[in-house]
Amino acid sequence: MLEHDRVIDDFIKEWLREIEELLTRYNYRMAKHVIHISELEASSHFTALLAHLREGEEIVIEDDSRPVAVVHPAEPLRRTISESIALAEAHAKESGYEPTLDLDFATDLEEIIKSRKPRNLSSWD
Repeated sequence: MLEHDRVIDDFIKEWLREIEELLTRYNYRMAKHVIHISELEASSHFTALLAHLREGEEIVIEDDSRPVAVVHPAEPLRRTISESIALAEAHAKESGYEPTLDLDFATDLEEIIKSRKPRNLSSWD
């Protein structure tokens, strides 16, 4: 990697770290990150912003704190069960403790599973 490329790469990494400190969480279908960024920063770091979009984040492009555009992924981020388990295991390893299932939630989930009726697929014929 050329020195110039490394400097740019380091700048983008530092810029992304700063952006991540400013992230806001909200609930729209599912909690996700929202990045607020100026027009100049958006045009200067478009490739990095695309990477954030691919991760399911939303970007608000602003002009003096006034929203000009909201950019969101074309489709919501969906994870497989195995991906979700891997994320939970990585989080447990990183944080040093295992997640525990809330007792009330576990009881409700057991009740739902026990009360499930088999699907009638004959109407599909």
